[in-house]
Amino acid sequence: MTRLWAALHWVTVALVYRALAQYSSDQCSWRGSGLSHEWHRRDVEQVYLRCSRGSLEWLYPTGAIIVNLRPNTEPSSANGARLHVCIKPELHSRGSHLYLERTGDLRLLMAESEHPQRKVRCFNLADGALFVEAVPQADISRRITAFQYELVSGRGPGAHLYPHLNPALVKCEPCSDEEVLMAVCTSDFAGSGTFQGVLSTTDKHRQAALTLSRLFRQKNGLFAGAGARGRRWTGRVNISRKCGVPRGRDEYLVTGSVHFGEAWLGCAPRYKDFLRLYGTAERTGSNPCHIDTD
Repeated sequence: MTRLWAALHWVTVALVYRALAQYSSDQCSWRGSGLSHEWHRRDVEQVYLRCSRGSLEWLYPTGAIIVNLRPNTEPSSANGARLHVCIKPELHSRGSHLYLERTGDLRLLMAESEHPQRKVRCFNLADGALFVEAVPQADISRRITAFQYELVSGRGPGAHLYPHLNPALVKCEPCSDEEVLMAVCTSDFAGSGTFQGVLSTTDKHRQAALTLSRLFRQKNGLFAGAGARGRRWTGRVNISRKCGVPRGRDEYLVTGSVHFGEAWLGCAPRYKDFLRLYGTAERTGSNPCHIDTD
């Protein structure tokens, strides 16, 4: 309690008297050094980032920085209130605790000792700013705090299956017809194929192997082409541990999102069921986009 009170006190003083402002050149990523204010170790530096994803690298951390994420959508709006910030430290990250700061109150998000585990932590954008506090060190020469960040929507097809937003709210329920049709049009990846089994398991998710016979779209080359004329793709997809991995040789429509370079499963009905749904929507003109199902 004493340490927290002291931290809040010097944060307030620093913000009023010694706060520094720096902006990344591309507004997506920031790289700075604590040596710029090593003689004022209680300085708080303000960092402003305006992209949906990027990174932060703080060399020789001293004092603290407040990371203000300001996307195009205002946090006070309905869209902003649905946005979450997800943080994933780099393996070599050291030297700082991460807090969520709101009106002077600090809530621990990730301790320094947790950084090498590279676990994802998320919070609602409306809940405050990210407060990065350097851990006092006699020798800061080997300390670098580094992480990636992403803005993730809490709404949309399959969003309820991403376990890092709120594991307690993960529900393994089929997507509605409207969600399936929207997912095949707007997801980061969409295709059809079969699940080949579980490759690995963590406390929050399982990773399964996929073989796709159709690939409507993908980001970041998640699925590699193989076979004659590239009519076969293989890759991996993460599935919340609360949800089962489909078994057998049934073909599924596979959609989902990409977070920190990994695929996460969203809506995934059996492909034959999707074909019936899509055929009806196409005849009635209610399909939000056109795809080649042949």
